[in-house]
Amino acid sequence: MAAKKTATKTVKKTDRDAHTQSKIEKLARQVLGEATKGHNPALEIRTRTLSNVAFNDRKRIIELGDKTQSREFFNTGMARKFMQTILIASGCKKLIDEGKTVSIRQMFYMTKHTLKGTSENTFEDQDESDPIIEDLEVGIDALREELHLFANRRGLVIGRLVVEDAGDTIDLSRMGRGGWGIPSICEPDHLKFVKSSAEFILCVEKQAVWHRLNEDRFWEKHNCILMTSEGQAARGGRRLLQRMALELKLPIYVLVDNDPWGLYIYSVLKQGSISLAYESMRMAVPNVRFLGMSASDYKKFTMPPAVEIKLTKEDIARSEQMKAYPWFKDKKWQREIQGTLDNGFKMEVDSLLTKSISFITEEYIPKKLRDKDYLQ
Repeated sequence: MAAKKTATKTVKKTDRDAHTQSKIEKLARQVLGEATKGHNPALEIRTRTLSNVAFNDRKRIIELGDKTQSREFFNTGMARKFMQTILIASGCKKLIDEGKTVSIRQMFYMTKHTLKGTSENTFEDQDESDPIIEDLEVGIDALREELHLFANRRGLVIGRLVVEDAGDTIDLSRMGRGGWGIPSICEPDHLKFVKSSAEFILCVEKQAVWHRLNEDRFWEKHNCILMTSEGQAARGGRRLLQRMALELKLPIYVLVDNDPWGLYIYSVLKQGSISLAYESMRMAVPNVRFLGMSASDYKKFTMPPAVEIKLTKEDIARSEQMKAYPWFKDKKWQREIQGTLDNGFKMEVDSLLTKSISFITEEYIPKKLRDKDYLQ
């Protein structure tokens, strides 16, 4: 008895999918054309390094420059990455053809196999495949979301906002203790803002601090949207913040630890990052406000000596490095960074609990907002 053939379902592509697919196909034609002529196929990819980024003073964001690196097939030092780039591109075309999305972890497994007749794998671990995905983004000027790839959700939101996510209407003021998990893909065709009565957005670095504020119903008492980035904000969180700032026209305040790493988390939200400089236009929020913790908060709020955490050599080196960044050249930022160095110690937001359990909710943040005690 003959086996039944499974019909391949034709997926109607959006204009954006068709455009992205044409970019992948153009790359494939270029490689095939060079190989057919007996030439050495090569890919030109802009380098994602500090030496190839610049701070645009007018736009107030970090932008990627035009320096490129050539990735050649007939070069033993480049052949592996060349092959990996083509593999990822092929995998992304398959996703677009079938109208499906996968995680960046799943793409690693989709493209991992052992080369026939060898013991060599196309990828050994995800640390190899993730940078290749970013290279492909830069190489064909297509975002990860346009390649039908997503990362795990990271970050939580609760407050005065109603969204439509994949056709479901979700009231973010009715999310209980857990909050709404920020999706990896926050583009308008996936996520829409239905209604908001919020007056501002408060983004906190740590989930533990977010839980304190949520349990105290800070977002309800102060009519706002409360978000945690859970450390360095993922791309989905950064894109969501930018969209809320632009479309809802809401001011955004950021609360991070008083250390160079906390300040860097804030700076990435503000003007973008070096490694993802090619995405700054759709993720950076130049007007985001630094609410704290500030170096001056130690005296301003009469914090006890017990909250002091001595600066390490790495902290000091990182602070000096950040002082040299052009986006921190303003005197107010120089004073803030130098203030931590002069203190000789750093502080965590959680240390505010030494005052009282709800000091952060009832006194610290309200006073900061009332006094307009923030940097921008």
